[in-house]
Amino acid sequence: MQQTLTAKILICPDEQYHQLLLDTMKTYADACSYAAERIVSEKIPVNQYLIHKAFYCDMRSRFGLPSQMTQSVIRTVNGAFLAIRTSQKEHPEKFKKKKQTTEGKEDKPIVPVFRSPQLSLVWNRDYSLVWNKGKTERLFSVNTLNGRIKVRFFTRAMEWAFAEGARFGTAKLVYQHGKFFLHIPVKVEVPDSVPLSDDTAVVGIDRGIRFLTVSYDGKKASFVSGSEVKKKRAHYKQLRQELQKRKTRSARRRIKTIGQRENRWMNDVDHCLTKALVCGYPEGTLFVLEDLSGIRSATERVRVRDRYVSVSWSFYDMEQKLMYKAQKYGSTVIRVDPAYTSQRCPVCGHTERSNRDKKNHVFVCRECGYSTNDDRIGAMNLHRMGKEYLMENKVSQ
Repeated sequence: MQQTLTAKILICPDEQYHQLLLDTMKTYADACSYAAERIVSEKIPVNQYLIHKAFYCDMRSRFGLPSQMTQSVIRTVNGAFLAIRTSQKEHPEKFKKKKQTTEGKEDKPIVPVFRSPQLSLVWNRDYSLVWNKGKTERLFSVNTLNGRIKVRFFTRAMEWAFAEGARFGTAKLVYQHGKFFLHIPVKVEVPDSVPLSDDTAVVGIDRGIRFLTVSYDGKKASFVSGSEVKKKRAHYKQLRQELQKRKTRSARRRIKTIGQRENRWMNDVDHCLTKALVCGYPEGTLFVLEDLSGIRSATERVRVRDRYVSVSWSFYDMEQKLMYKAQKYGSTVIRVDPAYTSQRCPVCGHTERSNRDKKNHVFVCRECGYSTNDDRIGAMNLHRMGKEYLMENKVSQ
């Protein structure tokens, strides 16, 4: 089985190549913005062939881009418009048209903007990894406005991307904090998922805010507290509110920096948490999660002061990381209906809203009297649903 992962490699150009790379990336971004604006203004259909026919010669002469790089610009712009179109279909509530005060006035179409320096690179055309003359180290060979250059790069913690059988795809060169990073999608071989059987280990994972995860494997429950994450995110939120009141350019730049820092920190938390979950159980484990895809639409049932925390929590990001990490270990992740997982008694099956006391975080079954922590109940019911899934899968086979 193959899996696509992203390798992030640090590029270390010399002083003579640093500015050349940056100029190439800025020119590339400007060309993308120019093409996007013309597509909207001239009402050109979003089609790679039609965009190529309309802008190819013009962009080569206007920006001085090589032929292959011009093709990459067209693909990047075409992909950006298609991504917007997909988002409009999947999340129409985010793109609701505002009422116009003037009759007959049309809404302006969304135009993708490419502000940050960037460069899309096709493997073995725009970039490659080659040996130096002495064959002592590999160099990053990349196409620029002034021809091909070769620069050093570091692969710390990314050695897996250069394993035998790994295949590189179209990469993206970005410039962040004064450094160049190359993001390469790499296809690597991973073991096939272990077939499900009666002996398959089942782990129910309940996600939340008070506890990031509560996992139950049929014998014991493990809790990961979310108090530190909640406290730190509240700090960032308060800091953003204070900066927004200033309404200055420096304050807006600071808000952007804070947001990026918070995202990186939360991304690292999810990585560490999901890795601990996957490595903490045997290979071939069946992980059962609640399907929280509609959680944002439930904001009207949340108090206003708690709404930001509940709808901006990184449930989806953690789920995606758990899925691809589990695949590397031959494990399986399924999502089930979350209805009544916190109200159903795992012993007798009695379901009642009053079983759960949210204020005191206690679950007491009104039928059989079974009592435990209310967060643990969700994980126990998910574990039970995982066992039922195994039985149904066995019958279907």
